[in-house]
Amino acid sequence: MKRSSRAALSVALLLCVGQAGAQDLGAYQALTRALDAAAQSSGHDAVRTLSYLDAAQQAFGRLSPSLGSSQIVSDMRDALDAARAAQSRTPAELQAQLLLARGLLRKALYDQTVTVLATSPENATERLSLLALEVGADPQALVADARAGKVNLVTWRLQKAAAEKVGASLAQVQPRQTSGNYLNLARASSWFTVVQDTGRNLTPPLDAPQFQDALSQLAAGNTVALTTSLSRLKTGAGALNRALATVPTAHMSVAPVASPAQSAPKVTGVKPSGGAAGGGAAGGPVVGGGLSHVPGAGGLNGAYAALGRALSAAGHADMVKARRQLATVPGVLATAPAGLRHAAGYDAFTGHAQALAARQGLRPADVQALTAELGALESRAAGRPVSVLDTLSGRASRLFGGGLRAVLGLLLALACAAPLYLLNLAFGNRNPFWRAINTALALLLLPTVLEGVFGFLGWVGDLTGAAFLRSLTNLTLLQAAYGLPIRGLLSLVAIALATYGFRGLCIQFGLLGTRPSQKNKTKISPVVAVNPDHTSLDWDEEV
Repeated sequence: MKRSSRAALSVALLLCVGQAGAQDLGAYQALTRALDAAAQSSGHDAVRTLSYLDAAQQAFGRLSPSLGSSQIVSDMRDALDAARAAQSRTPAELQAQLLLARGLLRKALYDQTVTVLATSPENATERLSLLALEVGADPQALVADARAGKVNLVTWRLQKAAAEKVGASLAQVQPRQTSGNYLNLARASSWFTVVQDTGRNLTPPLDAPQFQDALSQLAAGNTVALTTSLSRLKTGAGALNRALATVPTAHMSVAPVASPAQSAPKVTGVKPSGGAAGGGAAGGPVVGGGLSHVPGAGGLNGAYAALGRALSAAGHADMVKARRQLATVPGVLATAPAGLRHAAGYDAFTGHAQALAARQGLRPADVQALTAELGALESRAAGRPVSVLDTLSGRASRLFGGGLRAVLGLLLALACAAPLYLLNLAFGNRNPFWRAINTALALLLLPTVLEGVFGFLGWVGDLTGAAFLRSLTNLTLLQAAYGLPIRGLLSLVAIALATYGFRGLCIQFGLLGTRPSQKNKTKISPVVAVNPDHTSLDWDEEV
């Protein structure tokens, strides 16, 4: 698999958040409903899924001021951006991102509820009832224990219910690279947020990086390491459930539960599948795929980053990777500000990006034209004038790209033989000046020949999947910047040869320098042709 796992990074984010409080319960419930609805519609109705994600973004905007933690606000925003980006890939990856976002919300509600229980239990009833529904605990028992001041029993019931879900989800994960296994592992990671403090106190400890490593290994197809990680996770989950099996008897006041304030570890070198989540149906094989995700990669900057990676890949004829990067642009751009998404030309741009992602014989100029089109869209959204050249470049790329460019290029390359042949036929090859002129013309036409022949072979290779043929595109001088000095050198040599040849002819015919003597004058000898009414002149004379 060839895609970095944003989901693995999200696990690290949501498992390492600090104390936060979901104070606006109305916005909290609206956000969870929108996330659940988006998960249910993923893979069935992309437009409806996007509308649910928009609703989730709006609900989060209402909820974020009351969370009281800048870190959890940032992490939740990253999770929602990742969910939008995942929509352009596979339903399973989108569902995994939504599971992780739900876990982040659940952790925020749990921390805030326990804090309120420890300080003013009479104000915690509504939050406690909502949290009971979230984790599947008995709300009446929780409220009764809270009113009796048994905060330790409240936290025990909540953690016991969450730990059981962690164990149940892990029990369904097998060391095989399937979307079903990925979703179950993400689900276990999501539930672990509630019990991570208890898990950290086990011997050996069960903590967030273990889930993160397992997700990365599953996504990368490293089944050997995944087998070891799953064994460790399942053993830890069993120990966690055993530790929570006994009802606590000691009456104790519980301090606010909070994870240590630490930054989330970053994932490096992970290459998970397109969806670690690949495949359409749960349990299907995971299919490799594309974009390497980093925090904050959503939105306009993410779209430019994807286009940059596509341009880099197209620059050395890795057309498969370039198309994979281009396919992510519409989904990543879906997280851009509303002003950009509602600007004139947005739908046309996403359509052009999708069409380019399906084009055979992709060239760097095509990606450059699409990048310029995104720049024009950005300028239009900001009310700035749009470059006419950018518009013309986009139209030219769409009209003359792909197979049409390859075929026309080949025809031009074949046509280059005509003037060279006729020039040699007309003036022969004995005169050094005409030879120099002929060579100069050949050098001037060489970039066209290389572009036509190797561009066509590269297109055929991309069409048939022949990697060797596809790589021949690198021999064209329009493929990347390395062609510029080569073309300059060819032009310089051609100019020098042409100057030498035409200067020699001018001297030979007395147009430059001293007029040659009668002895050295060019002899133009009439040669009688088959048709006695016509004569041809022999220009092949020495000076």
